[in-house]
Amino acid sequence: MATREGTWRYRERFGDAFGRTYFRRFGPGVASSVGIGTYLGDPTDAVDDRYRESIRLALESGVNHVDTASNYRCGRSERVVGEALSEAAVDRESVVVASKAGFVPFDGERPDDPAAYVREEFLETGILSADDLVHGSHAIAPGFIETMLDRSLDAIGVETIDCYYVHNPETQLAERSPEEVYDALETAFERLERRRLAGDIGGYGVATWDAFRVPPDHDSALSLPAIIERAERAAATVGADDHGFRAVQLPFNVRMADAFTRPTQPTSSADADRCSLLERAHKAGVDVVTSASLGQGSLAEPGAIPEPIADQLAGETPAQRAINFARSAPGVTTALVGARDPDHVRENVAAGTFDPLGANAFDAVFE
Repeated sequence: MATREGTWRYRERFGDAFGRTYFRRFGPGVASSVGIGTYLGDPTDAVDDRYRESIRLALESGVNHVDTASNYRCGRSERVVGEALSEAAVDRESVVVASKAGFVPFDGERPDDPAAYVREEFLETGILSADDLVHGSHAIAPGFIETMLDRSLDAIGVETIDCYYVHNPETQLAERSPEEVYDALETAFERLERRRLAGDIGGYGVATWDAFRVPPDHDSALSLPAIIERAERAAATVGADDHGFRAVQLPFNVRMADAFTRPTQPTSSADADRCSLLERAHKAGVDVVTSASLGQGSLAEPGAIPEPIADQLAGETPAQRAINFARSAPGVTTALVGARDPDHVRENVAAGTFDPLGANAFDAVFE
């Protein structure tokens, strides 16, 4: 697992090549503020090969935060992360590895009949019941989360996953009340707390898309203080001294800046006053990891970032300026960037050689 000593040693190895605050505190150690994601791409051997090379290059160039999920590319992304990690000239203790569970994963390729696959592999085996599923593809039942964690550990080939996210829990709101979803999260967190005490994960969190960006009366809205309260209760149930809820993940970029601009979160679990997700997470000591930092590639195109904003961001390319927008937001630990092309990895890593905007300058972007 990633350790304080290992990640600081990694920082000492690579830190001089980057700008200020490139490495930031994450859990017990430090993580690069540019991370590599593994969501996009077809589930093919050719894409596996490109990801393997790109992840290895990133790890050997100053990126020590890698993000994946059990369902990404039909399970192939986790396997490729593990292969790259074992091949790269870095210590396991220096790399933050994150994965997720929530969406029912396929195994290597999309089956001809997805519904039959889910029925045979998950319902008939007792891993899930039909009542657990929303949209036929999403579940946060504790037995499912735990089974997926075991599969993730095996697929990546590590003894510990440093941060294990419950993936898009707001999906459950399509068929359940907020209170039912919080109850389900608490039960899942109990399992994750036990696995944390056993050393199988370093901590856990929630990876979201809409939950923390939308207004509080939106059908997909969730409250970070309410989720943290459930983590505290889960920790107390299993006898842990403190909870292991470490991080949240959500989209953040020039076009999706809601985590900074929109007051979606109560200042406490019972407070009507509102603040942004970034402010609330900072107050709670929860790390924030951004997904879609390049808008799934769209912000890397010339002219995609409005010129008045682009002029304030450091970087030689649109992609670097977009990454540095996400890295500049107060409270962001790591901006994830999907990359399965070594040239893109080099470009993205180089974004970290530029200093991010200071807090006042970042505020001025929105004036």
